[in-house]
Amino acid sequence: MSRLMRFIFILPIFFNFNAFSQEQEKTKIQYSGNIWEFNKDIYPDGPRILGNVVMSHDSAFLYCDSAYVNEAENKVIAYGNVRIKLSDTLNLYSDSLRYDGNTKIANAYSNVRLIDNQTILTTDTLNYNRYTRIAQYDYWGKIVNDSNTLVSRHGYYYTDKKEFFFKEKVIMINPDYNMFSDTLMYNTVTETSYFYGPSHIVSIDKQDSIYCENGWYNTRSDVARFRDRARIYHEATYLTGDSMYYERKNGFGQVFRKAVMVDTVQNIMLMGNYGEMQRKNGFAFMTDSAVGVMIDKKDSLFMHSDTVRALFDTARNIKKVFCFYKVKFFRHDLQGMCDSLTYMSRDSSITMYHDPVIWSDSNQMSADSIRLTIFNGVADSLKLFGSAFIISRDDSVNFNQIKGRKVLAKFHDNELYKINVLGNAQTIYFAREEDKTLIGINMAVSSEMLVFLEKNQLKSITYIDNPDAHLFPEKSVPPNERKLKNFKWEEKRRPMEKKDIFVW
Repeated sequence: MSRLMRFIFILPIFFNFNAFSQEQEKTKIQYSGNIWEFNKDIYPDGPRILGNVVMSHDSAFLYCDSAYVNEAENKVIAYGNVRIKLSDTLNLYSDSLRYDGNTKIANAYSNVRLIDNQTILTTDTLNYNRYTRIAQYDYWGKIVNDSNTLVSRHGYYYTDKKEFFFKEKVIMINPDYNMFSDTLMYNTVTETSYFYGPSHIVSIDKQDSIYCENGWYNTRSDVARFRDRARIYHEATYLTGDSMYYERKNGFGQVFRKAVMVDTVQNIMLMGNYGEMQRKNGFAFMTDSAVGVMIDKKDSLFMHSDTVRALFDTARNIKKVFCFYKVKFFRHDLQGMCDSLTYMSRDSSITMYHDPVIWSDSNQMSADSIRLTIFNGVADSLKLFGSAFIISRDDSVNFNQIKGRKVLAKFHDNELYKINVLGNAQTIYFAREEDKTLIGINMAVSSEMLVFLEKNQLKSITYIDNPDAHLFPEKSVPPNERKLKNFKWEEKRRPMEKKDIFVW
């Protein structure tokens, strides 16, 4: 058929379609082009159209270099520079395409691009359903939106909601971080990612990372909320809890229920049911059943108070821990209580304020304030300032007592072995034979004294400067004189196991 005849042949067919009723125009594919060919050996179901091919179906328009049309089944196969204009903002490009006018499903192949405003989806094969307005690919696709690039094995794009749903080996690449997920949904308008499976967010500089299994992350504002075993890692510190709110730019985080923060360099852990981390301001705190843990392989120290607060150094490691109000701590070899407490990571020292009490083995120590130093995981030294008292039980009714303005004590293998009492030193001690037979009651006063113990038993006392010491028979000392002034035995308040730190 000559080119002139092919061109003339198109006219009655084209106008024939324009003569269809309005209802038929909504269902039948309209088409036009420069050249029409009919060859049943190549394509028995209809004509082949070449050159400036334009087709329309409802509100969509298809452009391509050539196309085969199946009029009976209302289907089209398009080749070469294929483009479907689906709306004012949505266009689908490919090398070839199959379109079913009855189901409104387009199957695009090779060099596929779906462009929606600033969002570009590229893949090798894509199915688009105009009824549901959902695009689907099943073998790797890439989405570029603003500064975010996402790649996944399987994906869906809900064009009316501007949302992508990714499945299996999902990767998001951002100038500041990368995301890795099993299942992820991404809104191209808000630039927010929603996680529905194990997901990791890793900063480009590798200084921080996030893990969660449920939650969302706004890539534009760097604000996120996570649930289900969420964890935030920053260098040597990590934060976790049942749910978290996080502002990545300023390092502000909130943790709700079963909150935990761990400094792996200083071996310090903070726990509670509500916590905050303010990295830019250099501090964090826990409250609601708050606990601070000084981690040790042999025996960790657990501290509870109304609020536990930590300060960070320039390397973002914990340098100080503060416990406020109704403090109790427990370790198998050491227990204590006070109103407030400070822990310094530099020298592993604990300073206790307001009615502090420490128990070590059979000894109870109290003062206006107490400073305890721990070295290599064991108690090293103890300083008691103002109204210092050391008490140990002798029997069911009597107590050995040491009192002074200031006490310096040293430990060996977590047992007191040397006590130096400075200023107005006083003692009441029940001297006994090796078989525990009472010899008498030793009562002494001196400016200073030095006491040595062995296995928590008195070994020797050296009185320094103006001593006044006497050994009295038991009967000559009435019960009301067997206790020094301001004596107070707090055994009932001593935490005997870890859970007791919550009992005030």
